[in-house]
Amino acid sequence: MSDMDWPEQTSATPADICIIVEGAYPYVPGGVSSWIDWLIRSQPGTTFCVVALLPRPAAQKPRYQRPPNVVGFQNVYLQDFGARPVKRMRVPPGIDALAEALSQLTTVGGAGALADVTGKLATLRGTISLPVMFNSPVAWQLVERMYGIEMPFASFLHYFWGWRALLGGLFATLECPLPPARVYHTISTGYAGVLAARAALETGRPALLTEHGIYTNERRIELLMAEWVADTVDKGHALDDPRFDLRDMWVRAFEAYARTCYQTATEVITLYGDNQRVQKVLGADPARLRVIANGIDLKRFAAIAPAPDGATPTIALIGRVVPIKDVKTYIRAAKHLAARFPAIKAYVIGPTDEDEAYAQECRDLVCDLHLEAVVEFTGAVDIVQYLSRVHVVVLTSLSESQPLVVLEAGASGIPFVATNVGSCREILEGRADEVPALGPGGIVTDVVDDVAIADAVETLLRDPGMRKTYGATLRARVQATYTSEQAADAYRQLYDRHLRDGLWAEPGPQERVAPATLTAARI
Repeated sequence: MSDMDWPEQTSATPADICIIVEGAYPYVPGGVSSWIDWLIRSQPGTTFCVVALLPRPAAQKPRYQRPPNVVGFQNVYLQDFGARPVKRMRVPPGIDALAEALSQLTTVGGAGALADVTGKLATLRGTISLPVMFNSPVAWQLVERMYGIEMPFASFLHYFWGWRALLGGLFATLECPLPPARVYHTISTGYAGVLAARAALETGRPALLTEHGIYTNERRIELLMAEWVADTVDKGHALDDPRFDLRDMWVRAFEAYARTCYQTATEVITLYGDNQRVQKVLGADPARLRVIANGIDLKRFAAIAPAPDGATPTIALIGRVVPIKDVKTYIRAAKHLAARFPAIKAYVIGPTDEDEAYAQECRDLVCDLHLEAVVEFTGAVDIVQYLSRVHVVVLTSLSESQPLVVLEAGASGIPFVATNVGSCREILEGRADEVPALGPGGIVTDVVDDVAIADAVETLLRDPGMRKTYGATLRARVQATYTSEQAADAYRQLYDRHLRDGLWAEPGPQERVAPATLTAARI
């Protein structure tokens, strides 16, 4: 077996930490995946198992070598749920109550709603297995009842297929085997958050959440941009129309899942304080919130020297080529800059295979704007090999939390232009309590403003003194606040605090908490 193989396996003994991740590690490079790989490797004395939630089985290959302290691994497929259809079956009693419980979980959420659903599903399994039920007349009865509760104004046909997608993912999350672990740690809300909440309720063990970007915000943006979601209720320009449409259905479900995760999490970690406002709105207990900033390995970037003044003006967007990164705005900004700097080079450094349709749209835009000689897509590469030739790094994202690329550019002494998302302003301009106040390390612009982004880049390209000062300032801020050693120590203390607590010692079978018997105090 090579070190790139990730065979599915369950450890004979519980792992210290079960990492639950949706749509990323170990199959998608960069971003959150890189952070998870760093986290696991930064805790060599701690054992991990990994649960990877994916849309469906595919020919995906791991993009990371398996760390030696990963002792268990399993895939969970959200869109491949169900068994061969059953044409005739008696509808079991309690289907109306299950429909109401599922509607409560997917529209409001919460620990109590999850416990209610898991209890009713446990009863249902005595009559029919969940995968068989999902493709049986029972499911039809269920969807009819939930449609009447939730969306009687929308198209039933569109609701049915939306229901299949949402409930299929939920049922897959509630049906999959739960790996034994002493602590469960999810890296988002969504389905991963529901699985962590289920683990907390079923085992009584701690569930931790580290939220990089706010999952509900990112899904809302994706749904607003999605062409596959049909609008079936014409609300006109009314702001107070109480009717829900399919986009509302999806957004409401993800908010409900987030509320469920927040209520069951022992601690909710985010990368910067401003994220906590959304978490509180969706029910996170302020007493359980804390901030652990990301950090990077300074040694990796120590030898990088800023690009020389007389070289070809060069900028770079570093990140996945996906809609949330708004690469198209970067390309349009490059069009403005090409008119001001005829020899400019604009790299797009990052994988293009996560959303191939969007990546092709970006390539088509480059051709439409006649930027073939300006914009270059490098694919997934070692960014260290490129940073020494880059004068300004650019981030045009619609949503972020604490982008590692800002820290990496800072560690390299390269100034930054970023949209006003996540903690970008905090990193580039410094926190209000920064002592000593270092000054700006870059320029912040509005989102989807290619002219403002181009103007900010031009300011730095035309003023070598400002560029060098901003780069040096950003480097000093990263060195003072955002190192991997600081972050690794914070997570070491977090894990130790829960692992050493006798409350979380391995219980016997009689001590396990069944969902149907959860007490009000636990909920």
